[in-house]
Amino acid sequence: MQYDVIVVGASFAGASAAMQLVRARRTVLMIDAGQPRNRFSEASHGFLGQDGTPPHEIMGIAVEQLRAYPSFDMIAAYAEHASADARGTSVTLDDGRRFHARRLILATGVRDELPAIVGLQERWGRTVIHCPYCHGYEVRDRKLGVIATSPYSAHQGIMLPDWGPTIYFTQAQFEPEEAEIRQMLTRGVVIERTPVVKILGNAPEIDAVELADGRTVAIGAVFVGPRVHMSSPLAMQLGCAFEQGPLGPFIRTDEMRQTSVPNVFAAGDAALVFSNGTMASASGVMAGVSVHRSLIME
Repeated sequence: MQYDVIVVGASFAGASAAMQLVRARRTVLMIDAGQPRNRFSEASHGFLGQDGTPPHEIMGIAVEQLRAYPSFDMIAAYAEHASADARGTSVTLDDGRRFHARRLILATGVRDELPAIVGLQERWGRTVIHCPYCHGYEVRDRKLGVIATSPYSAHQGIMLPDWGPTIYFTQAQFEPEEAEIRQMLTRGVVIERTPVVKILGNAPEIDAVELADGRTVAIGAVFVGPRVHMSSPLAMQLGCAFEQGPLGPFIRTDEMRQTSVPNVFAAGDAALVFSNGTMASASGVMAGVSVHRSLIME
C-alpha cells in the first residue's frame, strides 16, 4: 500500500505528528520498535495535563486515539532501512516487508550513554537523572550531585540549587570557567574536583558517592548529562545532515522540521539539541503540520 506519510517512532514526537496528519485525512503508517528513550522513567513531569503520568500510559492513550481514525495504521517492528528521492520514500522492516510513502517523518529518538561509573545505569531515570525540569521536583531538598560530562554540565550546577543543596563534580575534566565558578559559589554550590567512581546505596536509592581517593560524599540524587547517539541508522542511511550538540549529534532541520533530504522530516529528541516530552511533542506537531502543507503544495 502507498501511504501519504510514514512516521518512524511512536513516542511523543511521532504520535503528535501522526495526529495532525490523520486529522487532515491523510493516510499514515506509524512504525515503532517499542524501545522509547523514556522507558526508564516512572512518570512524565511538566507535560501539560499529564504531570505525573507514566510515559507508557500517555502513549497508550495516544495510540488508542490515533486508531480511531480510519486512515491510520501501525506496525510494531524495527525499521531497518530507508530511502528517499524526489519521487517519495520507502522503509524496509527487519522482517523484509517494505512500505512506500510520499513523505517520511523520523521520530526515532536517541540512545543515552552514561559515564562508566559503577551504579549509575541501574538508577537511570529514578535517582540518576538528567533534566531538572522533568524530575528535579521529585528529588527536591535532597543533597544533589552533578557529575560533569561536558562543558554544559556547569549550567546544571548553577541551576540545581533551586531544587536542593548541590555539589558539582568536575570529574577532573570539566572545570567551570571563572564566571561560572562565581555563579556557583554565589548560589552555594560546592565544587569537588576528585572524580566520582561509584554510587552507593540500595538501588534505586542513593546514599552517597565514592570518590577516587576513597572518600564518600552523602548524596540523595545525581544529575548527569549522558552522551547521546542515534537510536536508528535511518537518518545516516538517508544522508541527512547533522549538527553537533553539547551531548552528541542531532539531525539538522529547518524551522519547519524539513531535513536536508527531500521528502524527509524529523522531530523529537533525534532532531533537537535539548529536549523533554513537551518539546518533543511540539516538534512532532510542527513536523505533521509541515508535512501536510508540503503535500498540499506539491
